[in-house]
Amino acid sequence: MPVGRDAHRWSTFPGERTLVVAARTVTSTVRVLETLPLLVRGDPRVTVVFAHDPTSAFGSGVLDLLHHAGCRVMPWEQLGHIAPDLILSASENIDVPEGDCPVLVLPHGVGFQKLVPDSRSPHERLSGVVPDSLLESGRAWLAVSHPAQEEQLLAAHPKAAGRTLLVGDPCFDELTTSRPRRKAYREALGVTEHQRLVMISSTWGPTSLLGRHPDLLPNLIARLPYDEYRVGAIVHPNVWSAHGSWQIRTLQAAALDAGLLLMPTVHAWRPALVAADVLVGDHGSVTLYGAAAGTPLLLATFGGDAVPGTAVHDLAAVAPRLDPRGDLRRQVEDVVREHPPERYAAVAAQAFAEPGQALARLRTALYRLLKLPEPTSSPPTALVLPVPDPPDTPVTSWEVTTSVAGDRTAPTVTMRRFPATVAAHGRTPPDSDTLFTHLACADDERDLRLTESASVLVRRHAAPTSVGALRWIEDTLAQLPGSLVAASAVRGGGCLIGLSDGQVVEAATTGPELDPGVPAAVVHACLRAGIPLDGTHVTLRIGDLRDEDVVLRLRPALPTR
Repeated sequence: MPVGRDAHRWSTFPGERTLVVAARTVTSTVRVLETLPLLVRGDPRVTVVFAHDPTSAFGSGVLDLLHHAGCRVMPWEQLGHIAPDLILSASENIDVPEGDCPVLVLPHGVGFQKLVPDSRSPHERLSGVVPDSLLESGRAWLAVSHPAQEEQLLAAHPKAAGRTLLVGDPCFDELTTSRPRRKAYREALGVTEHQRLVMISSTWGPTSLLGRHPDLLPNLIARLPYDEYRVGAIVHPNVWSAHGSWQIRTLQAAALDAGLLLMPTVHAWRPALVAADVLVGDHGSVTLYGAAAGTPLLLATFGGDAVPGTAVHDLAAVAPRLDPRGDLRRQVEDVVREHPPERYAAVAAQAFAEPGQALARLRTALYRLLKLPEPTSSPPTALVLPVPDPPDTPVTSWEVTTSVAGDRTAPTVTMRRFPATVAAHGRTPPDSDTLFTHLACADDERDLRLTESASVLVRRHAAPTSVGALRWIEDTLAQLPGSLVAASAVRGGGCLIGLSDGQVVEAATTGPELDPGVPAAVVHACLRAGIPLDGTHVTLRIGDLRDEDVVLRLRPALPTR
């Protein structure tokens, strides 16, 4: 460990100052890991060591995070035996050892906007504020993103007078800098140009979105057509740390099986927020970040632990509310249609000062506290966020509704698909002479009850040849005689759809390649409506998304083996 009295005997780099990062929670540790590298980049004068404070209720995962990042971690007890030149943290609730080195506290959200339980007492405290004893010592410096936060802080904690540093918000600068790469983020998340991405953001605690509405995720997915929308979730790291990923994934299993984009607990939430078309949130910082960046917003809940007079509290006064029991799809469509681009400009101006300058101002403050000349390199600036890894699980079963209209020789089939695992949360219309509902399953569906009940069976991956596709169709319908249709794409283009009576339909489509479940739905609808399958030209309407042409032709069945 390159700290201590004789550290020079073991160190390779000629460090002149020791900077200790106090890592207490996942949220605060992530903020430092996202910010610090650009501040001390290429400077061998600064030796950085991480000290792990294990006392937080939200400390689970901190050591894993540090080790994954390649950080050298010092036991918290050792901190009292060294003489660091600066302690840096994004967690205000740390017990700093006696000494005279300064302590720089970065916000891990947006300002001081939430009341949280005080681990030192049965009462609540203002999030982001260090203990009065540290303020009284004259060692603490609190970074703020806007002068209004300093005013709020002084009103609540007069001892903070003269102890704030206006730097702006590095995270908000990253989000705005990354807007030009929005298309790349959407593609990485599997969102097509015709789809809307609805992101759900939940802070932690009983007043959060998930605390109040734990079933909102499956409810929303059940009401937004699969081909027209994708739904993602950004869950506060404190929820992951307190409950564990197993608990979260178990509670949201239906939504995950329905294609929910559950963003990993660190880093990836930022490009996902940039990619979003709509944000459904609460009083957490992510909601404010998204609204300030111009994303249409629906507030699903707003906790009483939000602090009046803050930017997020002002946001609640102008943002439309989501009625979880109302028509969710209509509310999403309305907020997109009625959203003026500058709706939250005043709120953003109250929360984020000095846009684009946060890292440069923060580096100046850091080196001043270290009593080192600032590097001669150019001041750091926010970098474009990296492309995220896709976090979703492929959907393997769908509840499909089709309606048929127009002439029998050139009908229009309107199709909407909803993941079957959340079907119980939706409202399935009853069948009629022109409206039909069926269950479709992919060949990798793990719930045999669904597979055995499916009217349509779909091969996930294209068959190498037409013969291979026909063999698969024949075998599948033989194994599951209760099914009406089996469909397989053929590598190189085209889709073959076999019927339980032995007929085989070849479907040719225009536009981008469709998964075989789509032309299979067209064939199923035509069968139910009594429309001929040979030489029929169908206009396929994929919800409100787009129209495609589908030409159906009967072809010879596979010869008997």
